[in-house]
Amino acid sequence: MKGGECVGAFKKIFGSIRTIKEFKRWREVGSYRSIFNTFGMDMYRSEIVRSCIRSIAEHTSKANAKCTDKNVEKLLQNSPNMFMNGRDFLLKVRTRYELTNTAMIYIGRDDKGKANSFYPIPYKTFEALEYSEELYLKFICMNGRTVILPWRDIAVIRKDYNESDLVGDSNDVIFNTLELINTTNQGIANAVKATANLRGILKSTKAMLSPDDIKKNKETFVKDYLSLENEGGIASLDSTQEFTPIKMEPTVTNYAQMKEFRENVYRYFGVNDYIVMSDYNESQLEAFYESRIEPFLVALSLELTNKVFTERERRFGNHVMFESNRLQFASNTTKLNMVQMVDRGALTPNEWRQIFNLSPVEGGDVPIRRLDTAQVDKTSDNKEVKEKGGEKE
Repeated sequence: MKGGECVGAFKKIFGSIRTIKEFKRWREVGSYRSIFNTFGMDMYRSEIVRSCIRSIAEHTSKANAKCTDKNVEKLLQNSPNMFMNGRDFLLKVRTRYELTNTAMIYIGRDDKGKANSFYPIPYKTFEALEYSEELYLKFICMNGRTVILPWRDIAVIRKDYNESDLVGDSNDVIFNTLELINTTNQGIANAVKATANLRGILKSTKAMLSPDDIKKNKETFVKDYLSLENEGGIASLDSTQEFTPIKMEPTVTNYAQMKEFRENVYRYFGVNDYIVMSDYNESQLEAFYESRIEPFLVALSLELTNKVFTERERRFGNHVMFESNRLQFASNTTKLNMVQMVDRGALTPNEWRQIFNLSPVEGGDVPIRRLDTAQVDKTSDNKEVKEKGGEKE
C-alpha cells in the first residue's frame, strides 16, 4: 500500500481525530502509571508460542456474532473493517489478547453515533490522558502513527487483570522458560555443527618443519580427505604423518528436560499436545473449549455490548453475543444421535444440519415431531381429551 493510500485508510478507520492541547496525564487509582508498553510481542517469534496461540486463535475464530442490531451483526460477521472479515477479526483480537494480555478494539461510529466499524488497534505503546473529566488514550501504532481516541469508543478485553486499571499484567513470567528453550535449541544446533566434521590433530614425524610446510600439509590433508569428494571416508597417510581424531560429544539437554520446558509453555497458555497437534478426542476438545474459548467469548460479548450500546439501549435488551456451537466439536456418532432431538421438536432440521456444517433447507426452521409423540393432554389433531379408566372420551 502506497503512502497516500495508507494515510487515507488510516483516516477512514479512525476518522478525523482532533488534537486537543489541554490534555492532562491521567493517573490510575492506586498507581502512578500513565504510559503503558506492550509486553511479549517478541515471544511470537518462538515456534512453540506461535503454535499455542495459533491453536487458540483458530478455534476462537469459529465463533459466530449475534446482535439485536442486525447492522452490527452483519458487520461483525462479514466485514468489521476495510481489512478484515469476521474470522480474521477474531483471529487478530485473540492473537493480540494472548501476546499482550490486553486487546483493544476501536469502535467507529457514524454521524448518528451508531457503530459502523470495529478495528483491533495494533499499538505498541499508549498513554492515558484526561480532558474535560473524560479519559482518552494516545496510541503509538506499529507503523509509528499516533492517534488519540476516547475511552468510550474502545472495547478492552484483558486477562491476568491485576495491577493496572486499564490493562492486564505482562507475560514476563514465562520469559525465563522461553529463554531456556531458546538456549537449548542453540545448544543442539551448535552440537550438530561441532560434530558434523571430522576433527583431529595431524602430526608429522619429520624434523622441524617450517610454519609454511605445516600449513601446506594440513591444507592438503583437509582438501584430499575431509572434503565432500572423499565419498569413501578413508584417508591414506605415509610413515611421516600421523592423524589422531578428537572425539567430540557435546552435552545437550535431554528429552525429559526439553519436554518439561515445552509443558511449561503449554500450561501457561492452557493447551497441550493434543490441542496443538489437532489429535484430540471429543472430551478433550470440549474441556479446551470451556476453559479457553468460552471465557474469552463471554468477555468479548460483554465488552462490546457495553461499548456499542448506550445504557438506555441496553435496558431495552440490546446486546452483542459471540457463540460457538459446542456440538461442532462432537464426534459424528454424537451428532447423528442428535437426530432424536429433531423428531421430538427439540431441534429444528436446520439446527441439526448446522451441526454438520450443512446449508439450511427450505422449511427447515419449523420444528417437527414424530406422529407417535404428543402432549399428554392432547391427541395428534391437537384436540383436548380426557382419560377415564384408561379410555379416551
